Amino acid sequence: MNWNKLLSTTRTGQEDATQTVKHQRTQFQRDYDRLIFSSPFRRMQDKTQVFPLPGSVFVHNRLTHSLEVASVGRSLGHNIAEFLLEEKKIDNTLVHEIGSVVATACLAHDMGNPPFGHSGESALSHYFIHGEGKKLKEEYEIDDAQWNDLINFEGNANAFRILTHQFKGRRKGGFSLTYTSVASILKYPYSSGSSDKKKYGFFQSEKAMFEQLVNKLGLIEKAPGEYCRHPLVYLVEAADDICYQIMDVEDAHKLRILHTHRTKEILMAFLAEEEDRGARRKIEELCREVTDINEQITLIRASVIGKLVGMCTRIFKDNYDAIMSGNFKGSLTDHLSGKTKAAAQNCTRVSFKEIYHHPSVVEIEISGFKILGSLLHEFSKAVLTPNDKYSSMLLAFIPEQYRVDNTATTYQKLQSVLDFISGMTDVYALDLYRKINGMGLTDKRF
Repeated sequence: MNWNKLLSTTRTGQEDATQTVKHQRTQFQRDYDRLIFSSPFRRMQDKTQVFPLPGSVFVHNRLTHSLEVASVGRSLGHNIAEFLLEEKKIDNTLVHEIGSVVATACLAHDMGNPPFGHSGESALSHYFIHGEGKKLKEEYEIDDAQWNDLINFEGNANAFRILTHQFKGRRKGGFSLTYTSVASILKYPYSSGSSDKKKYGFFQSEKAMFEQLVNKLGLIEKAPGEYCRHPLVYLVEAADDICYQIMDVEDAHKLRILHTHRTKEILMAFLAEEEDRGARRKIEELCREVTDINEQITLIRASVIGKLVGMCTRIFKDNYDAIMSGNFKGSLTDHLSGKTKAAAQNCTRVSFKEIYHHPSVVEIEISGFKILGSLLHEFSKAVLTPNDKYSSMLLAFIPEQYRVDNTATTYQKLQSVLDFISGMTDVYALDLYRKINGMGLTDKRF
């Protein structure tokens, strides 16, 4: 792969357009701003990241998480841009914009995730695997490739759809972002039917767009239909890995799931006593001055993130040739070493054992499972039997942009429901669930 092809300002849906208007912002900065001001991005403020929302203690939601990931991603992008310009002597002015590209992709990386945290995807898939929806494949003769999309709903593929699909009444190319910004979220550049992989990057409905994009950017086809990642994906992934590992621990401390001493112990383990002696001394000095416990945790967290950004930058540089040839294995954080690697592994163990399985987290995921399953059941029936009186009432809830004609295929109709439900906020999904189940009626006559 080469950077002259990997860095492209061609926009989805505007492949044949010629630029006639001069902008003060660069093309990649325009991508970033376009996401920041969008409704799908704004709705993430009421989508659960891990812990229930809202509460007396403000914890991360999908939006705040994405903003923090974008901040870390921009730093990684700037580091790699310097490396490409100074050490690899890449002669392309767009290299200067890599920080903006990575930050943009970081903003978009969770936009396809349903409400109610990590169980949202499972809840939507469950309906087609174990619920009433399992009968639909034979009843409506849905082909295998499309059925794989339904029984394995994937937030990453949904983000690609949101960014590139022309919804009803909207412009061609979705957000009409540059090819490079879109490609930088493609962690899994293959479809749902690719070998035994659990995750995937695009639905069948966006297959043509995917193929056009990977061919334009020169991504290497490693097997039929399976491509290597765009190099900047590794930076987006590293920024996400760094933030969710560290910030989930900080949130757990604020919610008193983890005690202060334990939290400090988990985070300080990232800073080796010899290698990071200076950073440890600075933290000790600041903690003598700053007596607020939460602020102390913040100071430690900032040092840890700084170290991880530096290490991931070095790992990218050291493995540059493997990344550019499509032969790099795993993520950048998989290649951490020494005490930092041990600290990261411990952080993951604590997160899964004590944070993600905490009753407050499990409760919201169980509730979300029930709510999303019920909504999917009701609205799937409605789009498949639109002439039914009850169906017609339900269909009125679906926004115009998600509606499809009666001539649409069953797959397209079910996708319209998934578009609607996966885009909901936690609060709206709960409110709609109550309404259609008659739980919002308070008049005494009922």
